[in-house]
Amino acid sequence: MIEALSSAVKLLISFDQELYRIIGLSLLVSGSAVVLAALCGIPLGTWLGLKPLPGVRAITIAVYTLMGLPPVVAGLLIYMLLSRRGLLGPLDLLFTVEAMIIVQTLLATPIIIGLTAIAVRSRGREIRETAIVLGANRLMLLRSLIHEARYGIFGAVIAGFGRLVAEVGAVMMVGGNIEGHTRVLTTAIVLETRKGDFALAVALGIILLLLALLINSALFRLQSGGASGA
Repeated sequence: MIEALSSAVKLLISFDQELYRIIGLSLLVSGSAVVLAALCGIPLGTWLGLKPLPGVRAITIAVYTLMGLPPVVAGLLIYMLLSRRGLLGPLDLLFTVEAMIIVQTLLATPIIIGLTAIAVRSRGREIRETAIVLGANRLMLLRSLIHEARYGIFGAVIAGFGRLVAEVGAVMMVGGNIEGHTRVLTTAIVLETRKGDFALAVALGIILLLLALLINSALFRLQSGGASGA
């Protein structure tokens, strides 16, 4: 462990070009995926949260099931879709960064939908009744509801990102872990472990944990700051 910590520090302070390229790609893939998932998931989750639960029970159960979708299953689906015989095979996206973003978007979207729906539903009745009394139209009601549930929605995005930044199975299946092209921190850890370079693997793991800690701490601070100023 001491050797791994020393290796992690040396890698970071030496500004190793390959390491920082891998970190940058990890952030690009997970960051792009969570943004796309939020763009899809927040509106759908808001719609789901506004509907009476008995009327959307089947949809809600399906979303909750997909929230726990195994990454290898998501990877298999996207692999089949993008493979040469797949529906999107002509686009030649397999083993590319774009394929990794697609599969991570698939993993994060149900999480954001489900948690957004919970946040909206928990405040929906109270906000709806108040808005109706004040004579608000449908658009004003929707804006007020999203504003009041914004911290829960923000938490949904954080949860989605937290799953993506540590994901390995799906991105390895559709990205191929190609050095210089599709290798991210999680797949690099798997590779170094298979090679028997445990010190480097643990060092990369420590860097991944530190990266996740820094990003999630910044997001939490932003959320807490907004809550205290509300």
